[in-house]
Amino acid sequence: MNPPEPVNMKPIQVGLLGIGTVGGGTFQVLQRNREEIRRRAGREIRIASVADLDQARARAVVGDQAQVVADARQVIRDPAIDIVVELIGGTGIARALVLEAIGHGKHVVTANKALLAVHGSEIFAAAREQGVVVGFEAAVAGGIPIIKALREGLTANRIEWVAGIINGTTNFILSEMRSKGLDFGAVLKQAQALGYAEADPRFDIEGIDAAHKATIMSAIAFGVPVQFDRAYVEGITALQAADIRYAEQMGYRIKLLGITKRRAQGLELRVHPTLVPTARLIANVEGAMNAVVVHGDAVGTTLYYGKGAGAEPTASAVIADLVDITRLHAADPAHRVPPLAFQPGAMQDTPILPMAEVVTAYYLRLVVADKAGVMARITGILAEHEISIDAVLQRPSAEGAESGLAAGGGEKTDLIILTHDTVEGRMNAALVQMQGLPTVLAPIVRIRKEELN
Repeated sequence: MNPPEPVNMKPIQVGLLGIGTVGGGTFQVLQRNREEIRRRAGREIRIASVADLDQARARAVVGDQAQVVADARQVIRDPAIDIVVELIGGTGIARALVLEAIGHGKHVVTANKALLAVHGSEIFAAAREQGVVVGFEAAVAGGIPIIKALREGLTANRIEWVAGIINGTTNFILSEMRSKGLDFGAVLKQAQALGYAEADPRFDIEGIDAAHKATIMSAIAFGVPVQFDRAYVEGITALQAADIRYAEQMGYRIKLLGITKRRAQGLELRVHPTLVPTARLIANVEGAMNAVVVHGDAVGTTLYYGKGAGAEPTASAVIADLVDITRLHAADPAHRVPPLAFQPGAMQDTPILPMAEVVTAYYLRLVVADKAGVMARITGILAEHEISIDAVLQRPSAEGAESGLAAGGGEKTDLIILTHDTVEGRMNAALVQMQGLPTVLAPIVRIRKEELN
C-alpha cells in the first residue's frame, strides 16, 4: 500500500526578481502544471511576489495571483518568501541582490551565467555559510538539464572532457552560412531581423556568452573554482564562407564550441570555432539548438540536446531547481548536493593551461603562389615543428577569384591543410615562419579541429 501524500503543507513561497521573457514563462508554466509540479515536489510552489520596474507589464502577466512591487529588496526582505528567483541578468545589481537574498537566509535560483562565471565562488561560499541552496540549471543550455547530468547523473565518472554548442545565436548563424553559402555579415543581419541576435550581438558572436557557460561546466566537471578570467575566448566574426565550404568538402562542419578537457598538466578551458567531423551527432545540430557532449571514463560519450533559450525551455530549468529546493527545504545542509558537485573541502585549484600548451588539431588555409616547390616548403616547415599532416586540398583561390593572379602576375591557389594533434605553441611558431614566405600572399586562416571520439 502506498503511503499517503502529505496534506495541508504550507506552499513554498517564491519571490521573482524580473518578469521578462523567462520570468513570464516561469509564471505561466507553474500555473499550467501546478498539480503535476505539486505531486513531484510534495507541496505547492507559488510565486507570491514579483519585483519589476515595469509594474504594468508584471501585472499583465500575473494578474491578481501575486503581489507586484518595484523594489526587489522588498521581496528579498519579506519573511514569508522562501526562495528568490533572480532573472535580472548582468553582474552589477544582480550580484548585490543575490548576496542580499542569501544574507536573509533565502534560497536562490538564477539563470544568470555571467554572474556565476565571474562571481560564482563568492556566491557559493556565502550560500554555504548561510546553509542555503543556489540553483542554476537555467544558466547553461536553457532547457537541457546539463548541470544536473554533470553534478548528479555522472557523479560516478572521472570526466575527461566536455564540448558543447551552448550559444544558439552563433549556431544559427553558422548553420545559415553553411546551408546558404552566405558571408557572416549578411547572416548576422538576418539573425537580428528574426530575433535570434540582439541589436548589440557582441556577447554572442564574440564567444563571451559561451565562455561563461563553459566556465560553469568546467567547474562542475572537474571540481575547480569558477574562473572565467582564465578562459580563452574567440568568436565567429572572422569566419569566411570559403572556409565553411572547404571544411564541408573535407568531411567537417564548423561549430562554435565551448571545450574543457582534463590533461596531466592541468585543464583546458576554451571557446572558439571548431571543425567537427560530420559523422558526429553534434556536428548535425542546426539552427538555434544547443547540444553538449560529455565523456566520462565509465559511461563513455553522452550527448544532451535541446533548446538552449526561450521562455518555457528556460522556465523548465528554473522550475526544476525550485522543485529540488522544495524537496530539500527542511534537509540538513550537509546532506545536500554541492553546487559544484564536489564537497567544498575537496575542491582543487587545478591550473587552467595557457593556449600555447593546448593540444588540438588544425585546419589551415593559405593563399599561395601556384609555383613549383611552394607545397614542399610549407610542409617542410610543419615537419620542422613536428606537426604531421592529415589531409591536403588545393583549389583555385577564393580570394581575388576574378583575376586569379598573384601580385607578380602568376596564378594563385588556396592550399588547405588538416593536421593531426599538436601543441598550439608549435603551431604558432610554424605559422609565423610560413606567413613570412614570399609565396604566401594573404594572412593564413587557422581554425582548430576536434575529432570528439
